[in-house]
Amino acid sequence: MNRRTRRGWASACLLALVALAGMAPASGGPEAGAPAPGFALQDQYGRVHRLEDYRGGWLVLYFYPRAFTPGCTGQACAFRDDIVALRRAGAKVVGVSLDEVAAQAAFAAEYQVPFPLLSDADGETARRYGVLEQRGDRSFSRRETFLVDAGGTVVHRYRDVDPGRNVQQVLEDIRRASGG
Repeated sequence: MNRRTRRGWASACLLALVALAGMAPASGGPEAGAPAPGFALQDQYGRVHRLEDYRGGWLVLYFYPRAFTPGCTGQACAFRDDIVALRRAGAKVVGVSLDEVAAQAAFAAEYQVPFPLLSDADGETARRYGVLEQRGDRSFSRRETFLVDAGGTVVHRYRDVDPGRNVQQVLEDIRRASGG
C-alpha cells in the first residue's frame, strides 16, 4: 500500500469511528451491587422526587425514550395494569424520560398512569445511570429498568427491555430476592 492509499484508508477509518461515536450508546451506570445514583427530578405535577424518598422499600426505576411512542406507552400501561401486584410486593414504580414536565403530565393523564413520571430534561440522571443516548442532535434515554432495594443498592439492571415482559421480570426478581 502506498502512502496516499494508507492516508485515504486511515481517513476513511477515522470518519467511520467518528460516525459511530455519534451514535454510540452511553456506557457506564450502576450494575447489580452498586449504589443507585441519586436524583432530584420533577414529576408530572411539578413535585420533586429524590432517590432518598424511596428508601425502605423496593424501587422500580424505569427509563423510557419518549412519551406517546408505542413501546413507551405499552410499558407505562403494563406497569399501570400491574401496579397492585407491584405495591403488594412492596415496590414503588417511577418512570423517567427526557420529556419536559408538560409532556409527562399529558402522557400520565392520557393513560391514567398512577405513579410518578419524572422529567430528566437535561439528561443528567440518564447519563449517571448510563442510559443516555445521542444520535446527531437528538438525546434520549435507552429503555432500561433498575430494581433498587430498600437501602438504595441496584439489585438488577434490565437491558434490552421488552416492554410487555418487564413487569413480570421485575416481580419475579423481587420475589426471588425476598425469599418468596
